[in-house]
Amino acid sequence: MRKILITLAVLIAVVIAFLATWIFYGRQISLLVDRLGTIEMTSARINSIAYQGNGTGGILHVNDLELGLNDRNGPAPSIGTTKNDHLALADRGKVFAFGPVRTEAENLATVPLAGDDASIEIRRSILNWPTPFEVNFMTGHSPSWKRHLYYRVRWKKSSGANLEMLWRYEQFFYPGNSWGSGFMTREGLTGLIRIEIKN
Repeated sequence: MRKILITLAVLIAVVIAFLATWIFYGRQISLLVDRLGTIEMTSARINSIAYQGNGTGGILHVNDLELGLNDRNGPAPSIGTTKNDHLALADRGKVFAFGPVRTEAENLATVPLAGDDASIEIRRSILNWPTPFEVNFMTGHSPSWKRHLYYRVRWKKSSGANLEMLWRYEQFFYPGNSWGSGFMTREGLTGLIRIEIKN
């Protein structure tokens, strides 16, 4: 009998330790698991891309999505036009030209050239984490779960030049409303987190 009670106590302690770890370190564990893989939600060919801003920061419009370039925790690319009047992105001394500029209102815009392979992919974390102690004093409604959303832009030119951009955001789950359609930022953890240009 005593052996059973000791085993039960150890089992309860393990379960409590597991739950406490998941509640207090769920975000970090989720980030670690995301390095191994994420789940694809949707992907689409890029039909248009436009830049709204003053050269640094601003918003990159990819199809119908608005992806921010204002976060200061990751890469800080410059966007403008080349001497050939192509919309281009520059990061750490490398330049990627998207295509000929079409001016749309205050935005610089272009479309993929024939032979370009341009796509956007939305992925999510495998592991969600609970947020039982989060309180929203403004609305009174707090999410009960969170997960990471990833937006990956891949653009391969027929010349062999490649661009990959990756954004990470947090998505909230509200009881009765499912997962929110938007995303939220968290200082130092979300926004544009990676740019790779290969010429």
